[in-house]
Amino acid sequence: MNPYHFTVIFLAALALSTGLRVWLDLRHLQHVRAHRHRVPADFVGRIELADHQKAADYTAAKMRLGLIEIVIDTLVLLMLTLGGLLGWIDQALRNALGSGYWHGLALFACAGLLGFVVGLPASLYRTFRIEARFGFNKLTWPLWFADLAKGAALTVLIGGPLLFAVLWLMDAMGRNWWLYVWLVWLATNLLILFLYPTLIAPLFNKFTPLEDASLKQRIEALLARCGFASSGLFVMDGSKRSAHGNAYFTGFGRAKRIVFFDTLLAKLAPEEIEAVLAHELGHFRHRHVIKRIALSGVLSLAFLWVLGQLIDQPWFFAGLGVGAGDTASSMGTAMGLLLFSMVLPVFLFPLAPLTSALSRRHEFEADAYAVQQTAAGDLINALVKLYRDNAATLTPDPLHSLFHDSHPPASQRIARLHAS
Repeated sequence: MNPYHFTVIFLAALALSTGLRVWLDLRHLQHVRAHRHRVPADFVGRIELADHQKAADYTAAKMRLGLIEIVIDTLVLLMLTLGGLLGWIDQALRNALGSGYWHGLALFACAGLLGFVVGLPASLYRTFRIEARFGFNKLTWPLWFADLAKGAALTVLIGGPLLFAVLWLMDAMGRNWWLYVWLVWLATNLLILFLYPTLIAPLFNKFTPLEDASLKQRIEALLARCGFASSGLFVMDGSKRSAHGNAYFTGFGRAKRIVFFDTLLAKLAPEEIEAVLAHELGHFRHRHVIKRIALSGVLSLAFLWVLGQLIDQPWFFAGLGVGAGDTASSMGTAMGLLLFSMVLPVFLFPLAPLTSALSRRHEFEADAYAVQQTAAGDLINALVKLYRDNAATLTPDPLHSLFHDSHPPASQRIARLHAS
């Protein structure tokens, strides 16, 4: 392919993806504002107008910031690729470090650091202005810095060796390197999922055994009915960072844990907590986690195969503004991997409704399982409280939801539960 032709294809895909994202966000913003002054009929008597308007304003604030982020991200991507910045960084690192593995690691580190710096103002504004304005942020500056340091350390300790292994395999395993990289990537992800509950999560939050005896008895009876064995019931101190509430189970085999945010326990009645947990157990019963891991594995294998075909094509590098007639043998496998990871989302975003539809289907299946184990009214009450307390909009734009929402709109979930 001619590099010019690939540049045109990339720019067309970027324009389509960016334009679609902006259009969807503007639709969503307008739709939420248009329905701000009236509580939807299904929620009259359950949600106060003031809470409905708070959710609308909260959503609008996030959307406005999100629109700015879309523009910035697009400009940065163009600057890095066709603008020549990534090529300049690459050459500077080659002059300083040569063209070995240290160069590849440093290239990814620079790209990651640049992305962090560019995204930092929006991240801080979201946390310390928007979340604080609506009463959700509990994060202090010392805790923010501690989280940042821990996250950076984990990135270096886990991401560094993994990236080195990937780059080595890409160089050493011939044309089928993508298969070996996929096996290492899959094994690493499964290992992290196994270790996360006991080694990684406790670095950021405190987990204490559930002490409420009556609630514990209720939950253990539910687990027995569902045939679910766990390594314990834990309460997480989510309130030290946010007022949002949730519950989840994590891990595999004997490492499975059931975790409740302390904010969730403070807001819901015992029977509502049981219903929420039954929904989460529905994901377990239907093997949704395993199915998602399998789908992720298949997709990652396909993407790595595609990269394996592209990385030896001079037009791939030149078409993205890096090199002129060069291939991975001259530009380095790190550059090929980095470029691919940067531009892949541009081409994939129009396909987002496919994965969102699968996720929403899983949520409906989990709801259906929950009402087999608990009263539908308890799950409805719990969901209404969570929508209200988390300021989740009850009136999302249908098209925006189709692309962005992993959970069905509130009205659809409640309607199905009423019909069950």
